[in-house]
Amino acid sequence: MDQPVRKRVVVSAVNIRKGGTLTVLKECLEYLSGRQDLEVIALVHKQALCDYPGIRYIEMPWTLKSWFHRLWCEYVTMHKVSKEIGDIDLWLSLHDTTPRVEAKAQAVYCHTSFPFLKVHARDWQMDPKIPLFACFTRFAYRIGVKRNRYLIVQQEWFREGLSRLVGFPEERIIVAPPQFQPVTAIGTPDQIPLFFYPSSPDCHKNFETLCMAAELLEKQLGTGKFQVVLTVKGDENRYACWLNKQWGSVSSIDFHGFMLKEELASYYGRAACLVFPSRVETWGLPISEFKPTGRPMILADLPYAHESATEVEQAAFYEVEDYRQLAGMMLQIIQGIFTNFVRLLPLEPHSPYAASWDDMFDILLDDANSAAR
Repeated sequence: MDQPVRKRVVVSAVNIRKGGTLTVLKECLEYLSGRQDLEVIALVHKQALCDYPGIRYIEMPWTLKSWFHRLWCEYVTMHKVSKEIGDIDLWLSLHDTTPRVEAKAQAVYCHTSFPFLKVHARDWQMDPKIPLFACFTRFAYRIGVKRNRYLIVQQEWFREGLSRLVGFPEERIIVAPPQFQPVTAIGTPDQIPLFFYPSSPDCHKNFETLCMAAELLEKQLGTGKFQVVLTVKGDENRYACWLNKQWGSVSSIDFHGFMLKEELASYYGRAACLVFPSRVETWGLPISEFKPTGRPMILADLPYAHESATEVEQAAFYEVEDYRQLAGMMLQIIQGIFTNFVRLLPLEPHSPYAASWDDMFDILLDDANSAAR
């Protein structure tokens, strides 16, 4: 008996090497590795980063040399590769841009929320790559986007914003929330209220607002009444050095530095409150990690935070750069008053929605079948 013809799926992810995007790539290929009905080809930076059985890999390490190499790969090399592979049912790009390829159906996973960042003058001084990247991605998202059957994002607000930004219909943007490995908080809260902000020392993370709030509170209350712990040491880059120079003398602020998972779990256990003031995020992972503690969170009043914090027991939102408002909410935690903190209700997802990789490929491959017919 003849074997059924397997659908051919190509996953391109040549610039992915670390962080949340690498997690998405690994989860995607791990899932596809178990699909015996599919022939899967992955274009990656390095196979060792995401090596799963049953997948044919094409390594392209040279694409990371510069943005010119990356764009040449997307719009010239991948077109050539797609013709050499031939008869592609679905081409899924996992890194924001739409490659020029020959395939029955295309889709792009959009990670980068930087097009929605409100750039400040200080951003250019601290790290010009961030505002430049924000400007570039506003342009790059648009290139060839109409060739896609679907775009994929992690949150509803991102679907709405991306639809407006690139003129792509919302009904063809799939919301696929990320799956997280749980971080179990270890221990109990410190006697002195501890405010915790775990994040990387990037200028859009808005550490300065929390530092100004802590400085104001220390002037009002004196020392030893609370502690703010940051996962910034103060020497990582220009922004971190500036933070340490401005607020390193504030005794209530601990410039702790990077934490491994075990130490992170310990501080989640010790914290009375998570503070998350970032000016833009695709998701906001610490919000999801801290949620099981049931303890209060003070979050930037931005769409990503509202969505990530659904079903949080005690959440309060402040104007993202209003350090006085933030200080007032922190004072409530110190005093044990929670008038501004509320339980957030779950959000009802709108279609198309994918709760798993199985759901996502059901949508993508069904649409590829429709395109073939």
